[in-house]
Amino acid sequence: MLDAIRWDSELIRRYDLAGPRYTSYPTAVQFNSQVGTFDLFHALRESRKALRPLSLYVHVPFCANICYYCACNKVITKDRGRALPYLQRLEQEIQLIACHLDPAQKVEQLHFGGGTPTFLSHDELRQLMAQLRKHFNLLDDDSGDYSIEIDPREADWSTMGLLRELGFNRVSIGLQDLDPAVQRAVNRLQSLEETRAVIDAARTLQFRSINIDLIYGLPKQTPENFARTVDEVISLQPDRLSVFNYAHLPERFMPQRRINGNELPLPAQKLEMLQRTIEQLTAAGYRYIGMDHFALPDDELAIAQEESTLQRNFQGYTTHGHCDLIGLGVSAISQIGDLYCQNSSDLNQYQNALASAQLATSRGLLCNADDRLRREVIQQLICTFSLEFALIEQAFNIDFRGYFGELWPQLQAMAEDGLIELDNEHIGVLPAGRLLVRSVCMVFDAYLEQHNRQRFSRVI
Repeated sequence: MLDAIRWDSELIRRYDLAGPRYTSYPTAVQFNSQVGTFDLFHALRESRKALRPLSLYVHVPFCANICYYCACNKVITKDRGRALPYLQRLEQEIQLIACHLDPAQKVEQLHFGGGTPTFLSHDELRQLMAQLRKHFNLLDDDSGDYSIEIDPREADWSTMGLLRELGFNRVSIGLQDLDPAVQRAVNRLQSLEETRAVIDAARTLQFRSINIDLIYGLPKQTPENFARTVDEVISLQPDRLSVFNYAHLPERFMPQRRINGNELPLPAQKLEMLQRTIEQLTAAGYRYIGMDHFALPDDELAIAQEESTLQRNFQGYTTHGHCDLIGLGVSAISQIGDLYCQNSSDLNQYQNALASAQLATSRGLLCNADDRLRREVIQQLICTFSLEFALIEQAFNIDFRGYFGELWPQLQAMAEDGLIELDNEHIGVLPAGRLLVRSVCMVFDAYLEQHNRQRFSRVI
């Protein structure tokens, strides 16, 4: 893994296409309204019978301030009272879901996302965690991966102390950029001191892992000022980093309409930002995990990748892909066995459904045999940068070359371009192709041509 990534401008120019991020396959674009609560109850029953471990995702949609770049499902409000009716419905959902599961199913992973989870008061956070512990088998020995997204402007030492007391041992900190001009352009003023204070608290309180999110391609960013941000972030020594490409889609995400498109960096500048960032992080000892993610060599993600146990789900790269994922809250997505299902993304619809003692499932997908096969192929490529045909043939009782014969010319072209290594037994994504692994995965996506590529961000 020492030569995990190599910059090749020509390859990037040719393969930097728009496409899915493959947090699932099939992707959420394929979800349809024919999947409902009956399908969810059936999947939960199967999970209970198999006693599969669980991963819980809890969505808290509220933010006090709007960040113009944000594409998350959120509610912008200064009224902290808006959280109470939502939490009441969330507790109903917890009860309705949990009664279909077995108390012996351990919750190995828990993640609070948003929005801004720390929008909730200390008492509200205590009550929510108490409900989760009452209805699910949360671990008490600090062995689980229990994480929460933090906005340093909404957290202080007492907040961090409460979160550690409640059982959280990982934090993900939104930073995006430290340059004041960039921060003003996206309406997120956040000082280095605020961020450092939260990280110091997390370390003192013995949180196990700290992740920092950055975004390149924001208005007023330049390769020079973003490099300064990256240097400052490296000095904070997070265990993991997520460096996202900003996708400017104002026709889909209303807050982005407040961004002046003339202030966005040019594509060549974005590429230079990413190239410099990779060089800086590599020099600082971080490993490229894939898909915008970097981690220190002793981090669990890096170790799992070395051991070929890394997986990917709606929470990104994970060491808990073997768990059934239960999504709780507005817009939350569950992945239980072969079922994907999503709650309504409309806050009122979500709350009204639960007020009527109904789950808020609005759409989803039940994977067929071809979906399961292609999902495994894409998982292997995106997590380990390699694919052994024999393992797929054994697991799915197919002849790989025969099944994917029509794709072979595309794969051969990628091999000739130096993106992948290809023979009759395996595909290996070469160091020059690893930044473009999404493009390799797209070859195996049976649904891609049905969709408008403008729905997706570009690979780089």
